[in-house]
Amino acid sequence: MSISIHASKAPQFPLPFSHAIRAGDFLYVSGQVGVNPDTLEVSGTTIEEQTEQCIRNVGAILEAAGISFDHVVKTNAFLSRAEDIPAYNQAYKKIVAAPYPARTTVVSGIGSYLIEIDVIAYIPSPRSNA
Repeated sequence: MSISIHASKAPQFPLPFSHAIRAGDFLYVSGQVGVNPDTLEVSGTTIEEQTEQCIRNVGAILEAAGISFDHVVKTNAFLSRAEDIPAYNQAYKKIVAAPYPARTTVVSGIGSYLIEIDVIAYIPSPRSNA
């Protein structure tokens, strides 16, 4: 059985998806873009600004599920431009604590957004170094 998670502090779009789905011990968070949840406007023009907003949006969804970014085991990031990868890595490293989740970064055409991030979290326990 799966449970839909709705986060009032994350952007609300009139699109057919849940903010997240809990399936067993895992939470699958839908892709979030760098949009301010109050205005639905893109947060800044740089990859750093939009990455920070993406991660805040993901964090709001994790919080609504009763967990934190420390429970994230996999991150998928979709960037509009390959040249933004180094700056994305720097912004990500400032916000996400080590040990870092497994991660995939793909350059893809995602319209006017510079980045979209989705994550998978393991609910019972946070990440730790082995």
